[in-house]
Amino acid sequence: MNIILSNNSPSPLYEQIKSQIKNGILSGELPQGEALPSIRYLARELRVSVITAKRAYDDLEAEGFLQTTPGKGTYVSLANRERLREVALSQIEEKLAGAVDTAKSIGIPVEEFCEIVRTLYEEG
Repeated sequence: MNIILSNNSPSPLYEQIKSQIKNGILSGELPQGEALPSIRYLARELRVSVITAKRAYDDLEAEGFLQTTPGKGTYVSLANRERLREVALSQIEEKLAGAVDTAKSIGIPVEEFCEIVRTLYEEG
């Protein structure tokens, strides 16, 4: 899996790493039980600090996407993929709820909001 980072992105580097690994897991590109590179190796390859790589891994582990075994490495969690999908959907719902609140507060009709979401979805 190739991780591509952008210094122009509004997202912090650890979030970009986390997001791409999570998408790889949910899409099946990174299967359950797959070994991930060590934190130091990932940091060196991506030219980021070890702290940045560790934060991405720690967040993914806290969300149930990764498992770390001391002395052995970090692996894609053997947890049920459907459960991981539910976690991701819950996070999407939280973010959309904030966007809906903002849209309502400035008077954007639901049709226009849906069109914005559709356009963003199709662009990405």
